[in-house]
Amino acid sequence: MLLRLRHFVIDIIGALLVGIAVFFLLSGNNGRFPFSSVSLSPRLLDVKTLFLSILLEAIPFVLLGVFFSALIQTFVKDEQVRRWTPRNVFIALPFAALLGFLFPVCECAIVPIVRRFIQKGMPAHIGIVFMLAGPVVNPVVMAATYTAFQRQPDMVIERSLLALVVAMLTGLLLWMFHRQNPLKLGVDRQIQHEIAHAEARSAGIGATFRHAVDEFFDMGKFLIFGALVSSILQVYFSRETLASIGQTPLTAHLAMMGLGYVFSLCSEADAFIAASFAGTFSKSSLLAFLVFGPMIDLKNTLMLFSAFRFSFVVKLIAIVTVLVLLFTLWLPL
Repeated sequence: MLLRLRHFVIDIIGALLVGIAVFFLLSGNNGRFPFSSVSLSPRLLDVKTLFLSILLEAIPFVLLGVFFSALIQTFVKDEQVRRWTPRNVFIALPFAALLGFLFPVCECAIVPIVRRFIQKGMPAHIGIVFMLAGPVVNPVVMAATYTAFQRQPDMVIERSLLALVVAMLTGLLLWMFHRQNPLKLGVDRQIQHEIAHAEARSAGIGATFRHAVDEFFDMGKFLIFGALVSSILQVYFSRETLASIGQTPLTAHLAMMGLGYVFSLCSEADAFIAASFAGTFSKSSLLAFLVFGPMIDLKNTLMLFSAFRFSFVVKLIAIVTVLVLLFTLWLPL
């Protein structure tokens, strides 16, 4: 009952956000609505311009990402990936970190996939490395990052390398200090998911498109929310106000990591949000946003708590936060 109520509330919020997007789309370039004398104020017109520019740039990459995710969900068997995983931990860590390049899965879908891998026998620390690196180190996200930072193409390499290092170090620390099973007890939901997964696979390409459509509309809420908040911040908070938050490297990095956590953007779209802050925050703090957000954000924190033990999730969040902060502060950017 509570789960249905939560989904209902999320759907209502999503519908409101889509309504805001349609509201902006219906207003003309001068901010005036067709067949009406109502018009947007100059500031709201600026919000509309920023909002739509971010949204329209990001949507093609989100579509590409959800389609890849749907193909994997429908046609790739979990047992195959488990068999491919090397037994040696020092070989398995980079293998898992680079797995996202072969299977480009957004962080919106990767938590249940990793949970299923772990339940089927994949070592937990290997699954976590894939979960952290996969949403960043994949061709779709790399292409989106390059498009958003065309004047700084090195951002693609720096983002990918930093994500690889943070993910592998996190997996290594978990392998050293957390050997027990991190999954929550009880498999009722997992059994239901396995049944649905088996039915989807048997349904073929039709299930692929259904899954892609469902995932796109599910992630679209977070994309619209992030684009809206980003545009409002830039219009209603002066550059000087935002810059004052980041007067020191530590506060700038913490501020951008906090934004990455709250925005809960899909990794195919977050580069466009980060690029919109390029004139206000340093390159290293933008990198902190681009690495931390896809690994740990508000929406996947809730998903992590539903799949893994509380103590394990707290450890994971703490390790990733410290590693991203230290590395981005240390980088001479």
